[in-house]
Amino acid sequence: MLFSHQFFFTPLPTPAIVALFSFGALVLLWLLTQPKPVRPPVDLQRQSVGTKDGARRSALLKSNSLMAYYYDDARTLYEVFQRGLHVSGNGPCLGYRKPKQPYQWLTYKQVSNKAEFLGSALLHRGLKPAANQFIGIFAQNRPEWIISELACYTYSMVAIPLYDTLGPEALVFIIKKAEISTVICDKPDKAEILLSNSEKGLTPVLNTIILMDSFDSELKERGAKCSVELMIFGRACCAVPHLTFALLLCPLGDPKGAMLTHENVVADAAGFIKSLESTFSPVPDDVTISYLPLAHMFERVVQTVLYSSGARVGFFQGDVRLLTDDMKALKPTVFPVVPRILNRVYDKIQSGAQTPFQKRILNFAARMKHAEVKKGIIRNSSIWDKLIFQKVQLTMGGRVRVMVTGAAPISPPVLSFLRAALGCQIFEAYGQTECTAGCTFTMAGDWTAGHVGVPISCNIVKLVDVEEMNYFASNGEGEVLYVLL
Repeated sequence: MLFSHQFFFTPLPTPAIVALFSFGALVLLWLLTQPKPVRPPVDLQRQSVGTKDGARRSALLKSNSLMAYYYDDARTLYEVFQRGLHVSGNGPCLGYRKPKQPYQWLTYKQVSNKAEFLGSALLHRGLKPAANQFIGIFAQNRPEWIISELACYTYSMVAIPLYDTLGPEALVFIIKKAEISTVICDKPDKAEILLSNSEKGLTPVLNTIILMDSFDSELKERGAKCSVELMIFGRACCAVPHLTFALLLCPLGDPKGAMLTHENVVADAAGFIKSLESTFSPVPDDVTISYLPLAHMFERVVQTVLYSSGARVGFFQGDVRLLTDDMKALKPTVFPVVPRILNRVYDKIQSGAQTPFQKRILNFAARMKHAEVKKGIIRNSSIWDKLIFQKVQLTMGGRVRVMVTGAAPISPPVLSFLRAALGCQIFEAYGQTECTAGCTFTMAGDWTAGHVGVPISCNIVKLVDVEEMNYFASNGEGEVLYVLL
């Protein structure tokens, strides 16, 4: 008996056949276009190494000698900036924009010159190039903030950030405690806050306010009545830079204060670069957006990393509601962020899937991308990116290569989802401003969530048991007893 080689089946509707083959083609294309994965620089089961007394250091280090700097010619913040000027070939440095306008750029040399002009003007007024000469900076993120800070570094003075979110009492406390005679601020309304304190006799040491924005004669006369001179931010006589070692002080509220050295900041930046060097090396073409408060060290260390490689920093317009518009114009490659921002991005993506079918497609695309991430494949060019995630990626400019989240814990499900959806490397860091920002950093190639990584290469960290919470240092859990830089 012969058997007929025929197949009996119920014909599928033509649209279903097209959909089936289209879906299969997408999966095949996804498989064929996967790039090489990011390989961890160390064994992920041994990311840190014990030193003594239960403390641990990064396994990236070959010995117990901690990093103090990354580049031999950049050991102070002044040298960091000068290195950026050299390696960039005097390329663009600080960018700013007006509403609905493209970014305009100051070159490294222009910024350096402006800092020298401002610093020499301060010396001309009798201020001293010394580690006990404190200059207040009371402003939102903008190029003049960095110029003011660099002016202090150029002439060995100390920059002290001030910010009004601490309240008027904290401003008074910091000015009196540090004996700040000169404050550089951005807008007349901040000058009015300072003058109000002077009029009440609360800050008798303050005698000079330098304003970045223009102001009227009425404000100048008001200052004169309480013996405070108002000046416009600009060019003055020039002097030879003093390259002696300077200090940096960061206010942490009333009544705390932390003195940080250039070595602290440079070492912390070196630790970040070391953590990323196997997968990301900053170059002059890189650009970051500055919107996180410069009064905190997270933003300052990120910028130090960028300046050391001759990269660019573009400032937001001053309104976080316009941040997306700024990012579309700037197209940053490095994006420092906080969980609050990432949670908004996550909610926006989720809310875009309004029907059950859209939600299934979104979740399927996220699972496919997350499967790549777990293998070390980080990209924004897959078919799932083009069909599902490209829109949200373009809201950040479409060129982000590295994101660093800090300042607060981020939900593991949110972090895992965004690592897939945004198509870039997202690292989580832990630290405090008084410890120069970063203390720990997640390892390249470790894309698990729910932890903040290991000590960066400039410090060691020791944990102690918290028995009542079942945290034991032997399990890699506990309270941070100390961080040693």
